[in-house]
Amino acid sequence: MNKVILKAGKDRSVFRYHPWIFSGAIAKTEGKLKEGELVKVYDNELHYLATGHYQVGSIAVRILTFKEEEINYSFWLKRIMQAWQMRQAIGLTERTDNNVFRLVHGEGDYLPGLVVDYYAGVAVVQFHSVGMYLERENIAKALIETLGGRLTAIYDKSESTLPYKAPIDPHNGYLYGETQNFVAIENGLKFNVDWLEGQKTGFFIDQRENRSLLEKYANRKHVLNMFCYTGGFSFYAMRGGATLVHSVDVSARAIELAKQNVELNFPGDTRHEAFAEEAFDFLEHSHHKYDLIILDPPAFAKHQNVLNNAIQGYKKLNRKGIEVIKPGGILFTFSCSQVMTKELFRQTVFTAAANTGRKVRILHQLTQPADHPVSIYHPEGEYLKGLVLYVE
Repeated sequence: MNKVILKAGKDRSVFRYHPWIFSGAIAKTEGKLKEGELVKVYDNELHYLATGHYQVGSIAVRILTFKEEEINYSFWLKRIMQAWQMRQAIGLTERTDNNVFRLVHGEGDYLPGLVVDYYAGVAVVQFHSVGMYLERENIAKALIETLGGRLTAIYDKSESTLPYKAPIDPHNGYLYGETQNFVAIENGLKFNVDWLEGQKTGFFIDQRENRSLLEKYANRKHVLNMFCYTGGFSFYAMRGGATLVHSVDVSARAIELAKQNVELNFPGDTRHEAFAEEAFDFLEHSHHKYDLIILDPPAFAKHQNVLNNAIQGYKKLNRKGIEVIKPGGILFTFSCSQVMTKELFRQTVFTAAANTGRKVRILHQLTQPADHPVSIYHPEGEYLKGLVLYVE
């Protein structure tokens, strides 16, 4: 196995069990490294530190283990089983009203570069590193052995998540089985999952608990769900007793899915209307029409070098949302940008609120659910931030 040798003093993060080795920390390498291969990491005195997948880019090694052990099928099976056992421990695997959850959450499950979402018997897999992609047969086999009869199919949806310059030619498709069932249940509500063409793995599972909270506030409210995608917050609001729900997304395909999901749960219900429109254009004509607004945009910043632009985007969006909401309204606002810390997001929303001159109070500070765990050694894994605001 080829070696990566760190500069003096650059091993401190490894002793803190951080799962990334950055390219700037590397003094030299031994052997001709190929993207996706396993490498051993050593300090500058050649003491073993860790084993992980090598990749081209700022993050040069994603660490799999901090002890010398063989990375074979038994390793993958053990990690997948540990991820499953954690979901059992938090009560997600046996519920009759919910058959949707995240089974593997990258670094949070000590499997950096791997995401697996479970939808009613289908495991939708996304590989975010070449190393994980090259292990897809072992990972699929481990999923089958771990889940047994609970698993109908495994679908690989990694075309858009793998490095585009990598020396591979990935194609979305089934790794195991196949299904025509694209309907799943979350907290007793049905929804269509479009893992073939939709964003991410087909649905945003990470908002499950935040949608439940919104449901408690929706009674007799006029609700606006911006960036609605497939309408998750919308049909929770309807079940919560909202008198009117408007769903808005720039994607006509997303709007169509939102309509289908509302119809699945509330056939013929006239309280819901959907609009394929740009967010700021719609908000411009929404002054004091809504007393509950959800702002859940896609990530404005995926990398540190565009963070300042993202801050301005979040500031503009939240300022507009606070401006147009009815007095006494409730605003749910989110950021899913990993580089936007919860402190920075709160500061950005504070600035937006101050610019409106309205009185604003924080009711809740939100994050991702327990099936999206954050390794205590990898705080970057806490990517979802949310605030629930009361606006006078």
